Amino acid sequence: MDLSQRKQWNENHKKLTNIILKPSENQISIELFLNQHRLLHSSRMSNSPVATLEDALVKDLLEETFRRYPVTAPDTRNSIVWHIWHITRIEDMTMNVLVNNDKQVLYTGDWDKKLKVNYPHSGNEMTEFEIADLSANIDIQALLDYRIEVGRKTREIVSCLSTREFKQKVDAGRINILKEQNSVKEEASWLLEYWGSKSIAGLILMPATRHIYLHLNKSIRIKQRIQKSKNIECLDEGADIL
Repeated sequence: MDLSQRKQWNENHKKLTNIILKPSENQISIELFLNQHRLLHSSRMSNSPVATLEDALVKDLLEETFRRYPVTAPDTRNSIVWHIWHITRIEDMTMNVLVNNDKQVLYTGDWDKKLKVNYPHSGNEMTEFEIADLSANIDIQALLDYRIEVGRKTREIVSCLSTREFKQKVDAGRINILKEQNSVKEEASWLLEYWGSKSIAGLILMPATRHIYLHLNKSIRIKQRIQKSKNIECLDEGADIL
């Protein structure tokens, strides 16, 4: 996605916000969501005919850059790996448990084992040790594959929602399921309260779209900062050799 496409994404998100609760716009809302969501995952997830924001992130992304923690950035210290894992975990738990009253993909696909890290929660309020451990040890290919499966399940779920369902408040019983599964750390209990105050439409407009968009953009800025610096170092080393 280039700059003009990102601007269009923002405009379409505003449009989706304005129409998602209108019964006459239900099918248009779903189609618009699917298009917005497609652009936030790997093009492999939906066979997207255009390059996506995630494609832009992973193109030429070095594993060292992917895993580096802490990073030097104005608005985060967390690694790109952490950002990708965080948005995927939140999409998984909000769409599959809170919206669909079903099991998380993390467990149905044994991703909790394939990822090779033992963190069942959203990543909010993690300690520095935990973030460093996740950044160094998570299986990156498994993470990207898990993300694809989560994205595809989200699309199945949202494709079947009616305006009436979009208007429904998040069920308190489903919030309790996430609590029992330790999907949110005790220190981050505010997140469950936040989700509990939302409608299903509110979850569609944030965890399943806007939240992902913000973290992918942040990750791209981290990548640019680190790899630009690395390229300069390589040039300097070359100059010394010459």
